[in-house]
Amino acid sequence: MALVIDDETHVMRLTLGALAELEDGLEAGSLLELVQRFESNSFTSRDVLALLGAGLRGGRCDLSSEDLLHARIEGGPMAAARAAAELLARAFVVPGA
Repeated sequence: MALVIDDETHVMRLTLGALAELEDGLEAGSLLELVQRFESNSFTSRDVLALLGAGLRGGRCDLSSEDLLHARIEGGPMAAARAAAELLARAFVVPGA
């Protein structure tokens, strides 16, 4: 999936490596807990940043975490949260289901 950051389109994907990195950096005990936070709308901006950062690195984007903190995301914070939720949902969809 794509996200426009500072007027540049970046491809994001949650590879297995990106998921492992995300799991390491989460305050949640597991990715399932993160999924549950998004499903119950109790996620934090830190969750959104962690997901976007992992997705960008999985998409081989060289945008640093520091750059992401100060980036202008097209559509603002709500678009960022929707992109993070969709990225997470796509990572756990069974193909053909």
